[in-house]
Amino acid sequence: MPLIKSISGIRGTIGGSSTDGLNPLNLTLFTSAYAHWVKGEHPKQRLKVVIGRDARISGEMVSSLIVGTLLGCGIDVVNLGLATTPTVEMAVVEEQAQGGIIITASHNPRQWNALKLLNQKGEFLSDADGKRVLQIADNNEFSFPEVDGLGVLLDEYDFVDKHIEKILQLKLVDRKAIQEAGFRVAIDCVNSVGGIAIPRLLNALGVEEVIELYCDPTGEFPHNPEPLPEHLTEISSTVVDKKAHLGFVVDPDVDRLAIVCEDGSMFGEEYTLVAVADYVLSKTPGNTVSNLSSTAALRDVTQKHGGQYFASAVGEVNVVAMMKECNAVIGGEGNGGVIYPELHYGRDALVGIALFLTHLAKSKLTCSALKAQYPQYFISKNKIELLQGANPDAVLDKLKAHFINHKTNTVDGLKVDFDEGWIHLRKSNTEPIIRIYAEAKTDKKANELAKQAMDLIENL
Repeated sequence: MPLIKSISGIRGTIGGSSTDGLNPLNLTLFTSAYAHWVKGEHPKQRLKVVIGRDARISGEMVSSLIVGTLLGCGIDVVNLGLATTPTVEMAVVEEQAQGGIIITASHNPRQWNALKLLNQKGEFLSDADGKRVLQIADNNEFSFPEVDGLGVLLDEYDFVDKHIEKILQLKLVDRKAIQEAGFRVAIDCVNSVGGIAIPRLLNALGVEEVIELYCDPTGEFPHNPEPLPEHLTEISSTVVDKKAHLGFVVDPDVDRLAIVCEDGSMFGEEYTLVAVADYVLSKTPGNTVSNLSSTAALRDVTQKHGGQYFASAVGEVNVVAMMKECNAVIGGEGNGGVIYPELHYGRDALVGIALFLTHLAKSKLTCSALKAQYPQYFISKNKIELLQGANPDAVLDKLKAHFINHKTNTVDGLKVDFDEGWIHLRKSNTEPIIRIYAEAKTDKKANELAKQAMDLIENL
């Protein structure tokens, strides 16, 4: 059973032998390593770490082990129980804690779970800090306090409501406009923590009617929990059948937002950020950031409002770092992840919903008509498996040489810009594959660009 160790956390399947997967031994090992890292960052302090989890079946077991380990390391724990990823991120700051652990495997299937590690800002660890935690675990570089030095547990189960209250206080969230629009909204929360947070948010925003699909936080996902069009056929039908104005879908930890239009069509995860950014930029002009694999539509919308668009390496921590560097007013990733610094530096489907509903209400348009206003691009997402022994870095170097006469970016793999679109090639850190994303103004052209890259790799 797999165990994947990365700078952003520890991910694996539940069960297996003592050397496999996300078993109790590994959970206590990596939690102890993280606790040791926190102690090193904040010496001679009374330390506090916030814990929250999604509703997946293994969550209670994993949470109990993590909480007990942190207490055994002499760290106080604020246990939020069932909470969204952005709620935990915000709670770290609110509680003035020195870190946080989110127990979620995001969009992975039910047999998976993971530890996402946060610093005192409620943000994911940097590359250097993540590598340091892994090094501590590999070297067993920790010791534990005696009985008088154990941590103290505090249960706090109301942070979702605090999160919603913070959203309602944002200047760009217009509850009155949303209420007057009389929205009928369908939601699919895949039986995880979105089922706790999203109905409360929509009621607080003044949505007239909420049609709930899979809002019981049992952890039994009714379909593949990644919010992709092929997994969203039921809510698409529900929106049409119930004559809803739109539908919202979130992943199990509620940091990704997908939108379904009134006609059952997909708004498109790539366009969640585009639409929200369009509204934010219309009120607070400035710069934007997304990763290299995200749609060029954000660039177009940003330039329309007089701002500058910047592209970062893939990964939330990289997007956040660049947002701070260029003082972006909004950013995120093309997987439906909206980062609005006015609230906090983390992907947050809840604030995405509030800003999108405000935008839709003020536009007086249907959801599909709003989507039609934006530059239309199509992304082709592919991957190619390398031959045994092939060096992915060498392959990317040869591709860079092939495209020497084009504009390229090597911040994260290789991105090549053409007059008619772009391709982005990235090696996987866990598999012998290269991921190939291509975007153009037609499906046909995007697929042609992707095929061109794949043919080149096969020839190499």
